[in-house]
Amino acid sequence: MDAQTTEAKILVHARFAPDATVVEIGERPSGLTPQEWFFYLRENSDPSYFQPLSGGRGVFRIPRAEFDALKAAAAGAAA
Repeated sequence: MDAQTTEAKILVHARFAPDATVVEIGERPSGLTPQEWFFYLRENSDPSYFQPLSGGRGVFRIPRAEFDALKAAAAGAAA
């Protein structure tokens, strides 16, 4: 097994309204709306990290080190 497959990943779950707006998303920094946090993750992480699921849901699987950097940068931008 290589390092990438064994690296810990953060799971960020998202729920969508019927009109595709984000109504709930995990690990959201204060100061950002659910929609802003979703857009931030989509624009600043590898597109392969997001997996759409059935029932108006989706999940990001982001390596911990990368997630920590993304969250810190987003929190700084929102302040």
